[in-house]
Amino acid sequence: MRRLGPFVFEPRLSPPRYIVFGVSVLAVVVALLAAAPVFLGYGQNPWQAYAAIGRGIFGSWPSFSEVLRRAIPLILCGVGLTLAFRAQFWNIGAEGQLLAGAVAATGVALFLRVPEGLRLPLMFLFGFLAGAFWGLIPALLRVKLGVNDVISTLMLNYVMAYIVEWLVHGPWKGPTMRGFAYTDAFPLAARLSFLPATRVHWVTLVLGVVMAVLIALLLARTRLGYEIRVVGQNPDAARYAGINFTVVLSLVMILSGGLAGLAGVGEVAGIHWRLRSPSHISMNYGYTAIIVAWLARGNPLAAIFTALLFGLFFAAGDYMKTTLGLPFQITGVFNGLILFFLIGFDLLMFWRVRLARKEGAWISQAGS
Repeated sequence: MRRLGPFVFEPRLSPPRYIVFGVSVLAVVVALLAAAPVFLGYGQNPWQAYAAIGRGIFGSWPSFSEVLRRAIPLILCGVGLTLAFRAQFWNIGAEGQLLAGAVAATGVALFLRVPEGLRLPLMFLFGFLAGAFWGLIPALLRVKLGVNDVISTLMLNYVMAYIVEWLVHGPWKGPTMRGFAYTDAFPLAARLSFLPATRVHWVTLVLGVVMAVLIALLLARTRLGYEIRVVGQNPDAARYAGINFTVVLSLVMILSGGLAGLAGVGEVAGIHWRLRSPSHISMNYGYTAIIVAWLARGNPLAAIFTALLFGLFFAAGDYMKTTLGLPFQITGVFNGLILFFLIGFDLLMFWRVRLARKEGAWISQAGS
């Protein structure tokens, strides 16, 4: 036990689920309260703004469908990151892996000569493989050379972003785009269909939910899932048990990067129908997915719901920009505050806080 002023902190080795859920909800609520001064700075009443956003998003199916559309890449990237985080591999590279999938899908859509019925399946296959390859690089760098995975995955994001910029300004720049840095538009056979009256590419949405279920089953019911959990919880025990770190981390990052690559396929085949600048293909989905995975606490199924929450924030950003006249970048404030309070409130999960008893002696730091 430890004392801080009038408070006593008692360790909680295994927090129950209701504590984990309650702390996560509390972090989100406090973050929304902390964002209130941003609205005041723009001359908006924050409570009226929140109410207007709620009415605008939930007032009609087309408006609410934007939450689903924004959540699709977050589900795929977030599920992949929960897997990597369970293995204690800090994959900060979902943004680059998403872009790698978008590049591969564009190559299939525009340049590969295949029967039209095979074009979309091959786009998803090559998109997965490209994201997996981009995720495998930092895994091998860590296990073979001891390179820090945070740094390597983060730096590869910038490498892939510059590759995309080079392609759309150079060899893949579409001659029909009249000077804009785009590729030519995809043929109809390379475009995903939408749910009625929406821009929700339902194939990718279903794929994200199915992959969340499969990753959850992999973690809970398979030998690989057991090895991933052991590597993440106790690396020394994993080495003693003879678990091959190279194989486990490689497979983890193949799956994690591959899922992000599928998200990239969905964005170019379902939304843009062409390859564009990285900031247009991904609205920082790969970075936001880090918070999605963190809030899901390593649970792939929970990542579906946390992705929907952040899809709501992105849709709210669109509404604030078009209706309230506020900058879309406020969503970044929401995301940053939520991550800040999630990390800060982790203390409440693993430590029980109570007031020290007045009638007893204070618990000394030396006795903790």
